[in-house]
Amino acid sequence: MNITVFGGSGFLGSHVCDKLTEVGHAVSIFDLNESKWLKKDQSMVVGDILDLKAVENVISGADVVFNFAGIADLEEAMNKPRETVEVNILGNINILESCKKLNVGRYVFASTVYVYSRSGGFYRCSKQASEAYIENYHEQYGLEYTILRYGSLYGSRSDKGNAIYNFIAQAIKEKKIVYDGSPDALREYIHVEDAASASIEILKPEYANENVTLTGHQSMRVKDLLHMIQEILGENIQLDFNHRTDLGHYDITPYSYVPKIGKKLASPLHIDMGQGLIQLVEEQYNNK
Repeated sequence: MNITVFGGSGFLGSHVCDKLTEVGHAVSIFDLNESKWLKKDQSMVVGDILDLKAVENVISGADVVFNFAGIADLEEAMNKPRETVEVNILGNINILESCKKLNVGRYVFASTVYVYSRSGGFYRCSKQASEAYIENYHEQYGLEYTILRYGSLYGSRSDKGNAIYNFIAQAIKEKKIVYDGSPDALREYIHVEDAASASIEILKPEYANENVTLTGHQSMRVKDLLHMIQEILGENIQLDFNHRTDLGHYDITPYSYVPKIGKKLASPLHIDMGQGLIQLVEEQYNNK
């Protein structure tokens, strides 16, 4: 199939593009920046999702469209509410309009488990609004969709916008890790390659017009994750917890808001947390 991926130069989007190419799809990437991981048989368009004409041009001929574009960092969204609305909601509308106009077969949208929550601030609001528009485009115009609600991602190609990346970077450079929340906060971490594989699985017909949750296989306390990083590095890393409550993160579970119930897809094959952390440590040491 011909597949257009918005935000395909980023952390998760680039891995999904890799998986799509591996299984034989023709991939076109649209992003603000050229992908550092562009494959020779992928095409690249540098552009802005707020440019409707550019969005239409790259979608023309596509069977499926993925949207990973937008502001994904909670703190950035909290500090940029207007920009978050423009990029995350209006950008989503531009892609939806183009998909409708050009008769795209399926629209796949990257959402978050924060849609279930009262936490998440403006980021959560933007994703809830986007999901509502997608579902209504289906009802009004018949545009098929799949909404993917991702949990806490980690893995290669991440950057300072990713929590685990920051933990490891601090540990290596400063011999300490500062976490602004509670040490007992629970997260269901999922390796980005597992998330990318599942993101391809949902192209099957049974996932059309479904909301799918993609998280790890088990919950882990943040302090246990940090102790694991300590052991992997084999050093006496200082751990500091600031217990801040104004950052928009949930502590135990995001499930306090009740949107449309989604299915949860958990692959039986997954990357072990320890192996995933070692991969990240090696990557950061190599990039020093």
